Amino acid sequence: MTKIPVYFVPGLAASSSIFENIKLPDDQFEMILLDWQLPMANESLQQYCKRWTRQITHQNPVLIGVSFGGVVVQEMSKLIAVRKVIIISSAKCNSEFPLRMRLAKYGGLYKLIPTSLLTRVKPLDSLPIGSTKIKKRLKLYERYIGVRDQQYLDWAIKALIFWDRCEPDPNIIHIHGDADEIFPAKYVKNYISVPGGTHIMILNKSRWLNKHLPKIILAHPDEIKNKTFK
Repeated sequence: MTKIPVYFVPGLAASSSIFENIKLPDDQFEMILLDWQLPMANESLQQYCKRWTRQITHQNPVLIGVSFGGVVVQEMSKLIAVRKVIIISSAKCNSEFPLRMRLAKYGGLYKLIPTSLLTRVKPLDSLPIGSTKIKKRLKLYERYIGVRDQQYLDWAIKALIFWDRCEPDPNIIHIHGDADEIFPAKYVKNYISVPGGTHIMILNKSRWLNKHLPKIILAHPDEIKNKTFK
């Protein structure tokens, strides 16, 4: 039996280690984990994705992207033939962005995001900056951050904020947590809901994903639309 190739793209600045808890049956699927490349000077999102498709060595693969990685796999799917595109904790178009994100493009507000701090998560963790929850989140970022290059961070945030897809592709399969704090579920339509799933559910809802991802990959699109996953 020929295995189905499944490529995974992590979230913004994250390493592919965020998929360490994801296990697909290895008799059916071949998992390929991608890591971020540094963008070239003045490279557009579309140009970046075209360059990244060179890492896709299988025909008709499944592409799975988390958060900003979900945006990237959607752009990649316009350039190569794919079996299926699945996004997790992401958005299918810019109208699914929260208001604050949609407004960030105006007046250069996105430039005020302190991306330099993301390159120095470890020192922040030792500061008296508030709740235990915040410190735990910082430790999580420190563990899974894969790119500390400020040029990449500035590029990625701008690419996300200015993503020009205005209408969702109906063929995109969207898995989303009902407690996502980055892309609140109230702005998102036509998705498979994960109860209690936050923006980092690729890590803490892996049991749900491991149970349902194989069925979602193999199912006909109409079957997915009409089925509830629990």
